[in-house]
Amino acid sequence: MFFKCYAEHICKKIMQNKDVFYTFKIDNLNSCTRLDLFLSFAIQKYSRSFLALLIKKNKILVNRKPVKPGYRLKIDDIVSVFIPPPIEPDYIKPELIDIDILFEDEHLIVVNKHAGLVVHPAPGNHSGTLVNGLLFHCKDLEGIGGVYRPGIVHRLDKDTSGALVIAKSIKAHNSLSMQFKNRIVEKKYLAIVHGQMKHDTGKITKPIGRHPIDRKKMSTVSRKGRNAETVWKVLKRFEDSTLIDVNIKTGRTHQIRVHCFAMNHPVVGDKLYSGKKIKTMKIGNIAKRQMLHAKSIKIFHPHKNNKMFFEAPTPFDMQSVIDKLEKNAASLFDLK
Repeated sequence: MFFKCYAEHICKKIMQNKDVFYTFKIDNLNSCTRLDLFLSFAIQKYSRSFLALLIKKNKILVNRKPVKPGYRLKIDDIVSVFIPPPIEPDYIKPELIDIDILFEDEHLIVVNKHAGLVVHPAPGNHSGTLVNGLLFHCKDLEGIGGVYRPGIVHRLDKDTSGALVIAKSIKAHNSLSMQFKNRIVEKKYLAIVHGQMKHDTGKITKPIGRHPIDRKKMSTVSRKGRNAETVWKVLKRFEDSTLIDVNIKTGRTHQIRVHCFAMNHPVVGDKLYSGKKIKTMKIGNIAKRQMLHAKSIKIFHPHKNNKMFFEAPTPFDMQSVIDKLEKNAASLFDLK
């Protein structure tokens, strides 16, 4: 491929106070290539998503001008790359955190994330996250995919439990990221939603983007919504709620929660996407968190390329809610 000729480019690397600078002059072999794709091969120490973020932050310029990650390179373009210094190693500290590991080899690790655990650090929340625990468990994870999210290729909300895949190498990170981007990964969720679903199966394809007023929320009426597809199937019906199996074809932020809310069947226990009326219903008091669980995931192994399936058992708190709902439904049936 054209990237094999990377060494023929003009490349300068200067280290000053841990700042890193690269410059590349593009020849005909790399013209017409996306900027982010070219850089992910030219500087393999960093993931494509991390480099794309730098492009968006104007840390990577073409001919001294900011461009988009999808910019198509031209002959004689000069690409200037500035990699900011990493956060001090003790900023995100490895911590001994209980992690339920479903699978692990030298390329990846699959965990069953428990509810209440934040996946990665963020401003104001630098400890007690899954990443802190992973840095303690995997000593060589640092630097894969960025400082804040080493190894992370997808996320689950804080109060969503279930299967999560983490990369343990740059190659695995790139492979898994590409699988998610190309919608090769199959993810299934278990959810308890308010109300009786009319049909046994269904699909919703409303676009999702940032809420036009409340910036903490996502919405199907966003000004800049991105396509999103959620397929669901009824597993059990209760008095005023339904247990459903959910398969998401896309991976938008809060996708299942937003789509269920848009169908007027918000996820039980979801404080962000529940109307005032639903919050006062009895079932809302049973659940201490949103009743959403990533029950399984299918991927291709990033090195062996064989298909792999992982399943996370239903957590105790969610199973307890299901048992209570079944008991209540049975009692109502006996009364009739």
